[in-house]
Amino acid sequence: MPKKSARNTKGRIIAAAWKLFYEQGYDHTSIEDIIYESETSRGSFYHYFRGKDALLGTLSNVFDEQYAVLMETMNPDLSAMEKLMYLNHELFAMIEDRVSIDLLSRLLATQLLARGEKHLLDRSRLYFKLLRQTVVEGQKAEQLRQDMTANEIVKGYALWERALLYDWCLCEGDYSLVDYSDKMTPSFLKTYALSTEGHP
Repeated sequence: MPKKSARNTKGRIIAAAWKLFYEQGYDHTSIEDIIYESETSRGSFYHYFRGKDALLGTLSNVFDEQYAVLMETMNPDLSAMEKLMYLNHELFAMIEDRVSIDLLSRLLATQLLARGEKHLLDRSRLYFKLLRQTVVEGQKAEQLRQDMTANEIVKGYALWERALLYDWCLCEGDYSLVDYSDKMTPSFLKTYALSTEGHP
């Protein structure tokens, strides 16, 4: 029970912080604002985070929270390709609606400069677990090519998504991330599809 409570407290702080960052801007959000919004205490905040900057690395947690929701709502009868496109569309729609480009750019910059843990590459994240599960199921159902390992396909897919996010930030959001990804991702995923003849 204590572990669950701890996860809930940390999760509430992260969720509150990113909500305020989006609504008020990072620079105009104080630690006191986050504590108030999350209904936690100053002691709880500093137990998990050394300061506001430490929260920048938690955007991957926000993404994984979205994936937890999507796992519950996704139609299990979809093909592996349809599931991957659904996950991509829903995550990018959440990013466009709830994460400012400035903050996303900061996160991506910190990951480039980080010498230690790189949150976006953490294979223990729900993101990677769900992708791997989807790919393995797709290979077993003979929907995805089998001359590549599940890990290789997951790596390629994750790389594709990061590339789209980096480009969107570089272009300062002058196009719709969701619309562009909806148009281009199906073509990208075809490289992993098993053709009707049984060959990639």
